[in-house]
Amino acid sequence: MKTLLTGCSGLVGNALIEYLFARGHSIQCLKRNRESQPDHFWATQSLPAEREYEFDAVIHLAGENVAQGRWTAEVKKRILESRVVGTRKLVDFISQLAHKPKVFLCASAVGYYGNGEDRIFDENSSSGEGFLADVCRQWEKETERLSSMGVRVVNLRFGMILSPRGGALHKMIPPFKLGLGGTIGSGRQYLSWISIRDVVAIVDFLMEKSQITGAVNMVSPIAATNKELTEGLGKALNRPAFLKVPAPLVKLIFGRMAEEMLLSSTRVTPKVLLESGYGFQDQSLDAVLRYCLAERATQ
Repeated sequence: MKTLLTGCSGLVGNALIEYLFARGHSIQCLKRNRESQPDHFWATQSLPAEREYEFDAVIHLAGENVAQGRWTAEVKKRILESRVVGTRKLVDFISQLAHKPKVFLCASAVGYYGNGEDRIFDENSSSGEGFLADVCRQWEKETERLSSMGVRVVNLRFGMILSPRGGALHKMIPPFKLGLGGTIGSGRQYLSWISIRDVVAIVDFLMEKSQITGAVNMVSPIAATNKELTEGLGKALNRPAFLKVPAPLVKLIFGRMAEEMLLSSTRVTPKVLLESGYGFQDQSLDAVLRYCLAERATQ
């Protein structure tokens, strides 16, 4: 299968290239234009000659990091535009192709659902409130035009991705090793996670499952609370994890980002994947943490 991929240098992109290449896929990376000109968002000129613009699939992963720190007005603008304008321009490019891809898989996030406390969300749940929910709504809406062109569209609503090569764990491990790990706020807020091994396998699975369209929750069937993740990581590292970071302090440091990401509770179930027969490799949080730490030690 010939695939066009954005976000090639990211956590998921890197892992996906390795996984798909091993299964015989041909991957072409599409990067941002360095000049960041609105009319030339993507460096399409770097792709092979136009007669070779025949992709079976397009996987769109690129977007500004939402967990880089406090959300200033400028940061929020970059986050929104990188996803909404970036997706719009990519759809514009695809619309001009003589041969349309069979499937377009576009990243999104469980932030779509907002803060749900103990409520369980599936793909049929309505969108929530807040900046991230608004970004996800606009992001997914930009993909709708492709459906009218006969392209199957899948919106990948990612939870927190656990990987030995980066992401959330990369930031958490150093303080935990120093014995400075602990819960954030009450620790009762749910976070929906998924292992990088399942992420790449699911993307491959969805490329082949022609009956699946629309939103797909990219999360493990078993969500965890912040406290469970904290205790699990402390146990895996054989370090204490008894500290508590008060919610007011987190809000003071990170502002709105803390409210919507660190303190928000998003308990999500992968209903579409379970009903479609996907078999998760990693459902135990403790086992995934041990795997990630063991892999990091060999790098």
